[in-house]
Amino acid sequence: MLNNRLCYSFFLLFFSLVSALAQGEKTSVPLKVLLFQIEQQHDVKFNYIEDEIIVFAIVPPNKSMPLEQKIAYISKETRLQFTLIAHKYYTIYNDKKLDKPLCGFLLDAESGLGIENAVVRIDKSTVSTFTNESGYFELPKVSPNKIIIQHQGYQIFSLNPEELYVTNCPKFKLNPLTQSLQEVVTQRYLATGISRKTDGTILVKPKKFGILPGLIEPDVLQTMQQIPGIISVDETISNINVRGGTHDQNLFLWNGIRMFQTGHFFGLISAFNPSLAQTISITKNGSSAFYGESVSSLVDISSFTNSVEKTNTSIGSNLISADFYTKLKVSEKANLTLSGRRSLTDSFNSPTYQSYSDRIFQNTVITDLSTNEIVNYRSNVDFYFYDVTAQYQQKIGAKSELNMDIIAIENTLEFKQFSTDLSKKSKLEQENYGANIRWKTTWNSKSFTEIQAYFSNYDLNSYNETLENSQILEQKNTALDIGFRVKQSNQLTKNLTLHTGYQFNETGVTNFDEINTPFFSRTITNVLMTHVAVGEGIWESDNKKNYLRAGLRVNYFDKFSVILVEPRLQFNRALNDYWRIEILGEQKSQTLSQVIDLQQDFLGIEKRRWTLSDNAEIPIQKSNQVSAGMTFKNKDWLITCDNFYKKVTGITTSSQGFLNQFEFVKNAGNYTVLGTEFLVQKSFRRFYTWLSYSYNHNEYDFKDLYNGPFPNNYHITHAVSWAGIYEWQKLKLALGAKWHTGRPITTPKEYTVTEANPNIVYNNPNNYRLKDYFQVNFSASKEWSFSQKVTLQTAASVLNVFDTQNSLNRFYRVNSNTNVVESVDTYSLQVTPNFSVKVSF
Repeated sequence: MLNNRLCYSFFLLFFSLVSALAQGEKTSVPLKVLLFQIEQQHDVKFNYIEDEIIVFAIVPPNKSMPLEQKIAYISKETRLQFTLIAHKYYTIYNDKKLDKPLCGFLLDAESGLGIENAVVRIDKSTVSTFTNESGYFELPKVSPNKIIIQHQGYQIFSLNPEELYVTNCPKFKLNPLTQSLQEVVTQRYLATGISRKTDGTILVKPKKFGILPGLIEPDVLQTMQQIPGIISVDETISNINVRGGTHDQNLFLWNGIRMFQTGHFFGLISAFNPSLAQTISITKNGSSAFYGESVSSLVDISSFTNSVEKTNTSIGSNLISADFYTKLKVSEKANLTLSGRRSLTDSFNSPTYQSYSDRIFQNTVITDLSTNEIVNYRSNVDFYFYDVTAQYQQKIGAKSELNMDIIAIENTLEFKQFSTDLSKKSKLEQENYGANIRWKTTWNSKSFTEIQAYFSNYDLNSYNETLENSQILEQKNTALDIGFRVKQSNQLTKNLTLHTGYQFNETGVTNFDEINTPFFSRTITNVLMTHVAVGEGIWESDNKKNYLRAGLRVNYFDKFSVILVEPRLQFNRALNDYWRIEILGEQKSQTLSQVIDLQQDFLGIEKRRWTLSDNAEIPIQKSNQVSAGMTFKNKDWLITCDNFYKKVTGITTSSQGFLNQFEFVKNAGNYTVLGTEFLVQKSFRRFYTWLSYSYNHNEYDFKDLYNGPFPNNYHITHAVSWAGIYEWQKLKLALGAKWHTGRPITTPKEYTVTEANPNIVYNNPNNYRLKDYFQVNFSASKEWSFSQKVTLQTAASVLNVFDTQNSLNRFYRVNSNTNVVESVDTYSLQVTPNFSVKVSF
């Protein structure tokens, strides 16, 4: 009996709750429909502008309510005003301040920066738009339906249209996606606009870039040197060393085009316009099987966008160069993007240019420091550089897209010497031109095909006349790379995606030397064709905690009839909400490398020339690398740690820049690196700071030259970098310091001098280290918004704030006048200020 009563009471309570919930969950109806119902019930008439009420959908009031109470209820819910103008006739109007498009801003919940290329669409319709670089959007149509916001890096967000129907354009903060292992672990790594993916890849978004010490703009090759494990032993971006490798062992791509020239001003400035790039991916290990021709890192610069964007332009200048960027929306489905940069160095001698000149031209014939005599002559240096790009993007139908890209980079130096009755001129030109065409078709949500063809041409020309005699030296280095790629992607199951592809490359290199007295001329040309098959699978568990990418790259070099199989592996597992582990591994190869025949080649400035492997004296370089790391992220803390082992075989002495007993010796060998990289980063609201540390044990092994291993020329044992960054609204300040152990050099033991051949006898190779390197840098930037479309950005920086004199390299020579061994040092940049201003509209 008691049980029956309890059951009866339970059912009464259950149905009461259901009834109450049902009453509390009345469905909202469009306001236009509700007004029509009230007109029918109360025999009244409402006059209104449809666009002013269509955004509203509300829960209807109780039908038994009087007309006046219903009107008061609707006015309270919508902020609309009702005025009785005649018997039974009402006018409905809104606040005149609300007469604007439905607009808003989407912001990153962590950084507060605008979210670009988010899709904003009206539910149950085909109406959609995209946010611009500030996160701003406007809806071309009003509707009572919900507004859905989607972006691949953020959680899906929805809002009611009346939330946009306010006086100003409201701001909405979106939370980044952190569950999927394919997404970014943190939205800020080292600086705003830089993020680290779970596979160890570093992503740089120049348009969202915050600030880094010493930088006034997001120079990609300067920025990557802030990453643990990446350093330049001579401060240039034409000699970037990733985990102990040389610069030519890094693969640099711009929209799929291989770039042979990466710097302006002979390595002090990046050759890629920072106003242009959309996404820059930097990979130290575990790269995709679709990338080859490098035994060290990958730097993939892409300016492709997913959508056709609105017209926007920027014009800027600093104390070295002026630049422009414009993206033109030529139709609803097409964009044309143009960019250019040109140096001011041949017309404006700024303190920045003078400091750069002193750094680059020291110990060369430009400054006459390579001679032992004081010659009574005058000299004039005329130098300039430029880079231009053009891109065309065309959407074709609903599934296909066509992209065409052109890039041109040039450095030109003219050096004139005068005496009483003589005048001689020397010239150095460095050029890189490239073009690319890409077609992509997305067949459905699970399959797409991408076809790409490109070419890249590099020329280095030098013409050198000496004032002391009539000798003329002419040198040329040319590299041409033509490529074709096909990639097919298929999602086989919910968890597994398969990528397959074919690649073809034809690479040719020509080296030319000619001397008039005594006459000597030589031309060496090599051509190599490579066929590549690629297969890569990506698997991710349902709970998103396990991610595996495994690939195989099969290279066939037809000239040598050699097949090289290169496996790639990337595994990541989330242990819990804070800890992740990753294991990366790869085998890679490359046939192109840079060598130095003589230290004074090309006026002593650009001494490296490209050469192609012959699989004999110049072997195919091969690398094996494996790393294991952990990442910790909790609230405002980020900690990363990576341990790695790397071995590269097939290197030559000519490619390593020896200035000791091996300078004129040609031999093949290998190097091995064992290292650790560590980063800790902490945010304190507007202020954040980070500290990184790298340890490398890097040794050569040239069995035919030296009995046993010896330190690598790029062996930097310890490297520490620190930065403190403050960001408040549009003001950004950054102070940082770099310290690392000195570079290895070889000291002389004794020397012998004969009338014909002075000779230095050296100690064991790389037996000594230069003094430790230390530098403090500062940057500041401020942005002013004059309207929603017009902004002014200013920035200032000081490199080497304390004007510390750091010796970057040292070599020894015999003074022919005194027969004494003397040392010649290459020093770092002196204190170097810079300032930039940019207007965007």
